[in-house]
Amino acid sequence: MTISADTILNVHSIESFGTHDGPGIRFVIFLQGCKLKCLYCHNPDTIAMEGGEPYTVKALFDMVMKAKPYFGKHGGVTVSGGEPLLQAKALIPFFKLLKAEGIHTAIDTNGRILNHFVTELLDHYTDLVLLDIKHMTEEGYQYLTGMKNHQTTFNFAQHREKTGKAMWLRYVLIPGLTNKPELLQAMGTYFKDFTTIEKLEILPYHKLGVHKWEALGWEYQLKDARENTATELLEAKALLQPSFENISIN
Repeated sequence: MTISADTILNVHSIESFGTHDGPGIRFVIFLQGCKLKCLYCHNPDTIAMEGGEPYTVKALFDMVMKAKPYFGKHGGVTVSGGEPLLQAKALIPFFKLLKAEGIHTAIDTNGRILNHFVTELLDHYTDLVLLDIKHMTEEGYQYLTGMKNHQTTFNFAQHREKTGKAMWLRYVLIPGLTNKPELLQAMGTYFKDFTTIEKLEILPYHKLGVHKWEALGWEYQLKDARENTATELLEAKALLQPSFENISIN
């Protein structure tokens, strides 16, 4: 039997017992390929479009079903990356199978893509979107990601808000770059009236991926950046608290 390309997903890696990518115990699939090159990326080996390992939708579904007993009431499947929505067309049949089994589905995305495959996937088959907010300004976005048009993220968020379906925001707090009070206040002002945001996750900056950059022969440009102090994390949370009901520091 010939398997069409639409039923193949290019997978970087799989975590069968994830606890940091959505509610409950998650089966997390990291897809290969991303158009951004974030300076703090801790999985730079997922950026290249080539590489990865091809899996059929059916093979992945069978793996999920074996893990399903561990999900409990709140767990499920999260597809991350790289940028998973680059493979939205093939994710549609995968998520259809999952939803038919009552499995909670989540997508972890940078929000740059909003074509008709993405909207079908999001609007009909994705229970939760984990949306990465890179920066609140165009200049900062370009510096951190290497790409233009930070507005794509906000257009994506507005689309999700219109559907009335759940969304979590994720924000990497980098001292001197993204932890400035004016940026945090701008984020709070922009999102405070959204009704679909269930949680804001503050992700403390770390350098755990530096060795991966070195292994790829790439220069890690944030090597002079330091990690957050406990006080800085609490101050950021306090600044954002008026705009978000639920904030966690991960």
